[in-house]
Amino acid sequence: MAADELITAVIVDDHAAITAGVSFWCSQAVPPIELIDAGDRLADVWTGPGAVADVVIFDLELVPRRPDFGELRRLVDNGRRVIVYSQHTDDATAIKCIDLGALAYLTKREGPDHLVPAIRAAARGDSYTAPALSGALVADQDPGRPRLSQRETEVLRAWFVSSSKDLVAAKLHITVKTVDTHIARVRVKYANVGRAARTKSELVVRALDDGLITLAELNV
Repeated sequence: MAADELITAVIVDDHAAITAGVSFWCSQAVPPIELIDAGDRLADVWTGPGAVADVVIFDLELVPRRPDFGELRRLVDNGRRVIVYSQHTDDATAIKCIDLGALAYLTKREGPDHLVPAIRAAARGDSYTAPALSGALVADQDPGRPRLSQRETEVLRAWFVSSSKDLVAAKLHITVKTVDTHIARVRVKYANVGRAARTKSELVVRALDDGLITLAELNV
């Protein structure tokens, strides 16, 4: 994206005061950022003007009133550039969002001095580290969250929605042996953090818990 090109954004947040504040900050930015849609429905980022916004500013806690890591994963998987703007201040939530592909994690205590540059960075496809996330990265010692590689996650997700490993191999242009190797490594990583997943169904449960896949994807 060229430096002088207009940046567009959509915000999904169920607090009117937050959306109004973000809209004002964007309008006052130099150069201005165009907030082309705002609302409290997840559909706003998929339909209408919000579907073509450069950046999605996403509140994790919409209906059903809990962090929606699955929806964050779906946005990232569809190529959307996402900034999580959340009331959650715990390190684990921030780290999980970055692991799932968010380009920035900001708490709602962090105002325009960080949100505006985060939007500009995300529009370029770059990450932005705000103070809250910086502290979370330093303190990240969660013993219950395995570190899966991008390829391991890709193989795992493909396997969940396929009827056989042969189909996974064909889809990802790898061998069945390689598929088996990646899945075996994932099982070891979960076992090492005390969350054994010996069967495919147990791995699905772990992936759902960690936001690696959504129920909607599994039911396709």
